[in-house]
Amino acid sequence: MTYDHQNIFAKILRSELPYSTIFEDNEVLAFLDIAPQAPIHVLVIPKGEYKSFDDFTANASIEVVGRFFSRVSKIARDLDLAESGYRIIANTGDDGCQEVPHFHIHICGGKKLGRMLPG
Repeated sequence: MTYDHQNIFAKILRSELPYSTIFEDNEVLAFLDIAPQAPIHVLVIPKGEYKSFDDFTANASIEVVGRFFSRVSKIARDLDLAESGYRIIANTGDDGCQEVPHFHIHICGGKKLGRMLPG
């Protein structure tokens, strides 16, 4: 499957859609989720064209992967989530319920989140 340049995150990266920036540099963009599932719900995306976690970790350099996850951690700390805790989520593929075919991490926190999956 080729990268879909019309996915919502590709449009956000081209500034075709509005978003509320939390963090941005030359490799990463973090912004508020428009349908938050927690008091704090931020999406973090690489600026490269990666369809999923699997695609990102298979095709980005180890340095790019490392910097991405280092930034995810920094963003969570900057949001004051480190002490109380937070969840990071990367849905991948159909069974993982990935809705946007551009790799992204959800950072969720600001309250006790409960079980991740039904018991």
